Amino acid sequence: MSNSFSKTLASQPKKLILVRHGQSEWNEKNLFTGWVDVKLTEKGRSEAQRAGVLLKESGLKPDILYTSKLSRAIQTANIALETADRLFIDVKRTWRLNERHYGDLQGKDKSEALNQFGPELFKTYRRSYDTPPPPIADDNKFSQFGDERYKEIDPNVLPKTESLKLVIDRLLPYWQDEIARDLLDNKTVLVVAHGNSLRGLYKHLTGITAEEISEINIPTGIPLVFELDSTLNPIKPPYYLDPEAAAAGAAAVAAQGQKK
Repeated sequence: MSNSFSKTLASQPKKLILVRHGQSEWNEKNLFTGWVDVKLTEKGRSEAQRAGVLLKESGLKPDILYTSKLSRAIQTANIALETADRLFIDVKRTWRLNERHYGDLQGKDKSEALNQFGPELFKTYRRSYDTPPPPIADDNKFSQFGDERYKEIDPNVLPKTESLKLVIDRLLPYWQDEIARDLLDNKTVLVVAHGNSLRGLYKHLTGITAEEISEINIPTGIPLVFELDSTLNPIKPPYYLDPEAAAAGAAAVAAQGQKK
């Protein structure tokens, strides 16, 4: 490779595409999900397919996929990539991209939790940057204690509850060691994950405050594109491939917990 070509390649924006999984069975039921493994609904499958259409129409061609260990993200990625004719790309999966662990809230109805805790504490548990919900007990049926997905990981490392800050703490080492390296190798990277793990990446990349990230809602199934420089700082604001649908989807996410 010539020096001039290498310099041209290095100067091109690094492309990072974030996709939140489509509607899951527990999204539909308005339940706190966290690390509980649930599948996509038919609507979620349609959202995943739409994500693939948007990718294909945009001309963006992911070279590598990162997902969490949870089925709803994996299903979304597979459907989107099949639609975009990119099923052949390499795949890496990690628990560090999992959704925030909601502790003892996992499995609880959001409307019931709102009534139980009141609006202030409910918002704190749901959106506080550094206040996690009460931890889940190992014998709770919604605990991940003994889950074979995580059998190779030190049990002391796996969370029993998390705040967004703790999500970022467990995500950033993986970002630096894996995802960032692929971006610096000029690969177009697709990350299909969850509302909070993607919000964690969003905060890290944009540098917004803890207060500002609490108001950021990432809609399901709509690719969000970051164009980054050689130091992996954004060269312009991130953008959705369908801005109008993204605005409506973000509003729907913000309203969760208000359903009766």
